Amino acid sequence: MKKELGIGIFVGLIANAIGLFITSQLLGDGDDFITVIKAAYTEGFLGKLISLGAVLNLIAFFIFIKKKQDYRARGVLLITVFIAVFTFVIKLF
Repeated sequence: MKKELGIGIFVGLIANAIGLFITSQLLGDGDDFITVIKAAYTEGFLGKLISLGAVLNLIAFFIFIKKKQDYRARGVLLITVFIAVFTFVIKLF
């Protein structure tokens, strides 16, 4: 059970990182990843960029649900909630 939850957490983190990279490349006007992240932080929309990157977690979640891998889906959901809280904290400060 713990292993399956850990796999779900790992997949959620990787999916979010890939989604963040894809989003930064699409919205970054050809700049490299680090430049886009720094610009997003200074301009105050880093939380929105991270939230857009979390869309891939939705795909991973439904794949795990369809395959009846509930604990892995729970891990992806846990990371998605963590990302939501993280972006909320970023928005406050």
